[in-house]
Amino acid sequence: MATATMSSSPITQVSQNQVPTHHNLQPQLLTRLHLDLRGKRFEVDRETIMNLPESVLLCLFPNGLVLSRQMDGPDGEDEEEVYAVDFDPDCFSYVLAFFRGASETFYGTGGQPGLFAAQQHLQDSAPSPEFAPNQNPLITKQAIIVLREELEYFSIPTKESNAATDEAGIANQPMIDMKRRCGEWLMDKKNIFTALQRNVNKENNMAEQHLIDMLCMSGFDREDEWGFRALEPSRCCISSIALVLLKTGITHHANGDLPVEVDYQQMATAQKLLLFWRKPARKCWWDGIEVEVPGEKGIKLWARRVWTLELSLI
Repeated sequence: MATATMSSSPITQVSQNQVPTHHNLQPQLLTRLHLDLRGKRFEVDRETIMNLPESVLLCLFPNGLVLSRQMDGPDGEDEEEVYAVDFDPDCFSYVLAFFRGASETFYGTGGQPGLFAAQQHLQDSAPSPEFAPNQNPLITKQAIIVLREELEYFSIPTKESNAATDEAGIANQPMIDMKRRCGEWLMDKKNIFTALQRNVNKENNMAEQHLIDMLCMSGFDREDEWGFRALEPSRCCISSIALVLLKTGITHHANGDLPVEVDYQQMATAQKLLLFWRKPARKCWWDGIEVEVPGEKGIKLWARRVWTLELSLI
């Protein structure tokens, strides 16, 4: 029986023609992203994008965030890649401005030290392990509470109303006008907690009351209004967002005349919000009330509200 040589063995046979090694197969990371939000252009650096709240990133990039270049231009030239995003540009501007201002206040800018420089010593003076820097990022990072609301509303006219739909379900002009006016009525209700408090009073839901109390102890006020609120185009939907700095219990005195003070009881309350860091929590409920708008009375207005609560650290 013939003996197989090493060169003919399918296991040990080695190709004489070496395959060339390709370097730099990793896609080039983008340093800046060019976004088109409903016709308005933004140029945002990668670090700014990565610092945005998870819930906002999900709205901007529902199919996932791509931070690498997808293709090269002819002859290897770089081409500007513009990502079309279905998101309100004014809302995006509000979020960017708030995060930029919070970052500059905390870390300083232009050689001017921020709040962090005055509280660095707190890293070495924690009264107990749970307040140590490795367990408590609130000393070294600026924390921002992010609260969003997606509100879908449904307007039901009285039987005597001229607002109606045809057999195909197409709304007539009185129905369209009624929906528009109901949207304007809801837009004017800018207080953050009114609807949830109304639901608490109706259902006696103590968990919802605790949520309101926790948020108001951590930076919100019971009379606060949404920082941004707008009707979505061609939809019976209102998007709202509110951003506040987390109240950590760290007090900075004017002009730095006195050393930084810490209320560790408030710090412990603030640490509870770390549960929502990179883990947005959602709450959904229905809210039904009777309203009156110009030209229509006794409208039953149902609103489906979805809240998203998140903590961002920058």
